[in-house]
Amino acid sequence: MKHLLFTIAALAAAWSAAAQSRTETFTVESPLLGREKTCSVYLPDGYDRSERPYPVLYLLHGASGCHTDWLELGNARQILDEAIAEGRAVPMVVVMPDASGDGEYRMGPHMGYFDQPGWPYERFFFEELLPAVERHYRIAGDKSDRAIAGLSMGGGGATVYAQHHPELFAAACPISALLTIDDGRMRQEEFAASVDATSPLRRLESLSDDEAEALRTVRWRVDCGDDDYLWEGNVRFYTLMRKRNIPLEFRMRDGGHTWRYWQTALPEILTFVSAGFDR
Repeated sequence: MKHLLFTIAALAAAWSAAAQSRTETFTVESPLLGREKTCSVYLPDGYDRSERPYPVLYLLHGASGCHTDWLELGNARQILDEAIAEGRAVPMVVVMPDASGDGEYRMGPHMGYFDQPGWPYERFFFEELLPAVERHYRIAGDKSDRAIAGLSMGGGGATVYAQHHPELFAAACPISALLTIDDGRMRQEEFAASVDATSPLRRLESLSDDEAEALRTVRWRVDCGDDDYLWEGNVRFYTLMRKRNIPLEFRMRDGGHTWRYWQTALPEILTFVSAGFDR
């Protein structure tokens, strides 16, 4: 048994080492924001040798982070390489946008995925970033081949974006999502106000029947640790989705608000979104 496990581990390492994926940065000049914004992009093995379009996953970082977090702290490239090599995920492009704030710890003005006074980030994402990325890279560019996921602040962003634009996403996978500002941990007033204004919990409480039907066209997967300080909002989201008969997978596993937890969540998300892509 030990020999078999060693062999499997060695094969997985070899597959990962052989994979010729790459990552690069892509910069968008934004008239809406009045500055450039950069994202990190993962391109799977085979991308440079083929001409076919690829599905895309938008993967959002958390508060005090930036577009490199999933690569530098989340080990995303290795996780993607292994999942694709082992057949647990399809080859996909992964776009990691930047929603960091200015100043110390990246938590000053302009942090977050939502519109703020003088800083229309959500409009930027949908009107400038997404079109620019999907023109530049060979991305299929339709709902059936587009998914969104994120952790903490980015989990809230992924949730709200899929609520606001269910016509654009086949799947949405928030992890440890910041869905309410009630806990008082966020001191940045503009950011806190933007989270409160876009509350996905409040939106679920007031959905019309047509809006609920639109959300049923998205495949939802919510994941949160049982020791995460944001557990209550995630459980509330699950409850409200069930009350409106909107299908979702909900997972609460052992763990907290940590990169260790989010690294273990990513492989399952890759499998989940791959199952829904039109490949």
